[in-house]
Amino acid sequence: MKTSALFVLAAGLLLTSCSKKEADAVQPTNQAASGNPLTAPVDYLGAIAKAKKHSEKTIDATSVDQAVQLFYAQEDRFPKDLNELVSKHYIPAIPPAPTGLQWSYNPKTGETKLLAAQ
Repeated sequence: MKTSALFVLAAGLLLTSCSKKEADAVQPTNQAASGNPLTAPVDYLGAIAKAKKHSEKTIDATSVDQAVQLFYAQEDRFPKDLNELVSKHYIPAIPPAPTGLQWSYNPKTGETKLLAAQ
C-alpha cells in the first residue's frame, strides 16, 4: 500500500515537472535577432562577424599569454615589455589589438589584458 502511494506521488511530481512548455526552457542566444525571416540573413551575418571578432581577440590574447609564460619558464623572469617577446623570438609580432582595444601588460606579474582604448 505504501509503495503504491509513493509511486503515484513520484509519478505525479514527474509529470508536473515535465509539463513545462518547451518555449520556457529555450533562452534566446542573440538578443539583436528580430525573428523576422526577412532579416534572418542579416542577423546571421552580424552574429558571424561578432563571433569572429570575439574568437580573434581570444586567440590573440591566448598566444601572447602563452609566449609570456614560455618566456618566464625559459628566462626565469617576465619580459620587460611585450616587444621583448618579439626581439627574443617568442612570437613573430605582437598581434594588433582589436578595434577600440589596446594591450595592457604588467611586467611584475606577467599579466596581459586587452582593455578599452583611451
